[in-house]
Amino acid sequence: MVDISIDKFAKSVVKKNPGEDLKTVKESLKEALAAKKAGAKCPICGKPIWAAGSGITGSYMCFTCTTGEADDSEDYEIVD
Repeated sequence: MVDISIDKFAKSVVKKNPGEDLKTVKESLKEALAAKKAGAKCPICGKPIWAAGSGITGSYMCFTCTTGEADDSEDYEIVD
């Protein structure tokens, strides 16, 4: 995974999805990152959640269960 700030990731999400509200996206990402830090696990496989994806989809799951892909080396993960 490639680390990215919440602010930068949220801005990229809103840029690609003009109907999204930046403040709402940031809050959702902050909540998902807090859940990950608190130990939230994917309900399907038990791995730690993917905070970036979980914050956008609202489903707290790991990268693989969210995307169906195993290689996360080029995907973003949010950090403080």
